[in-house]
Amino acid sequence: MSTPTIGVLALQGDVREHLVALAAADALARPVRRPEELAEVGGLVIPGGESTTMSKLAVIFGLLEPLRERVRAGMPVYGTCAGMIMLADKILDGREDQETLGGIDMIVRRNAFGRQNESFEASVEVAGVEGGPVEGVFIRAPWVESVGAAAEVLATHDGHTVAVRQGNVLATSFHPELTGDHRVHELFVGMVRSTRS
Repeated sequence: MSTPTIGVLALQGDVREHLVALAAADALARPVRRPEELAEVGGLVIPGGESTTMSKLAVIFGLLEPLRERVRAGMPVYGTCAGMIMLADKILDGREDQETLGGIDMIVRRNAFGRQNESFEASVEVAGVEGGPVEGVFIRAPWVESVGAAAEVLATHDGHTVAVRQGNVLATSFHPELTGDHRVHELFVGMVRSTRS
């Protein structure tokens, strides 16, 4: 089995933790800050962080349109927390000038689980991830208000959708990269592998 090259959007957020998790899941992981680096990867992780800052930096670095083009062309993408917001077709409680990449037919509410001091951990059963629940870290986390027919709900917590997949695009409200459990990243690496075969 060949090792896929997967980028982590390295404009802002918890980039290093995703690089470590991808490497543990048998991917060649590298940071992506420029369009030419994006062109060299077979998949991309959009980390947690601050979604409005991330979208502004994507514009400044000339990455917004290349990212949208790659998502539309079917490149596998996985977004956690702010990354989930970036992959939503529509955002609630976002800034008026906030840009998204789209990719999942869903409406996401920013900071839905509360402020930084209301962060928490919870066990989450994720469809497609074997071996029992995943420990999810929720930090100013969004939740999904609704999904379209093409999107599949993979996990809920407290009655709210917290993991979604649509084709080659995966998103979680929580941060699995902060727990040392790399099974969600393994699921994503498998998605990247299957698009290359």
